[in-house]
Amino acid sequence: MADFTHFTDDGRPQMVNVGEKAETRRTAIAGGQVVMSPDTLQTVKSGGLKKGDVLSVAQLAGIMGAKQTAQLIPLCHPLALSHVDVQLSLNEADIAIDIRAECRLEGKTGVEMEALTAVSVAALTVYDMCKAVDKAMIIRDIRLLHKSGGKSGTFNAD
Repeated sequence: MADFTHFTDDGRPQMVNVGEKAETRRTAIAGGQVVMSPDTLQTVKSGGLKKGDVLSVAQLAGIMGAKQTAQLIPLCHPLALSHVDVQLSLNEADIAIDIRAECRLEGKTGVEMEALTAVSVAALTVYDMCKAVDKAMIIRDIRLLHKSGGKSGTFNAD
């Protein structure tokens, strides 16, 4: 079984030492979904919410979230991201908004947490903007879809 890297041998939390690692191109893609009522999805689609364009605001919030990951998640390294792309799309079949975030950099540690944070913050922003009309929304399936670069190689979710 693999050891948890964020703990010392005696169980204390630690920031992983990446000083000796090689810089490589690192990419991570995460996804998630906000499920809502059909009426709420239609209101988002028509732009009828008083708070504004839900998809654009959530997209910007996701990008900002990725950039703030080290401030939000203990033991994450502050990273100089070279690329953050957050996309939100209406999914009428699932009555949901799908969220996808991609983060990239050339560095010594991965960007999985930044991509996951981008999706999470975008989803929370959708919830915040729509909660006046639908408090029963469900944020679900936030997960890593792809990761490449670094010693551990490439990961693709099933």
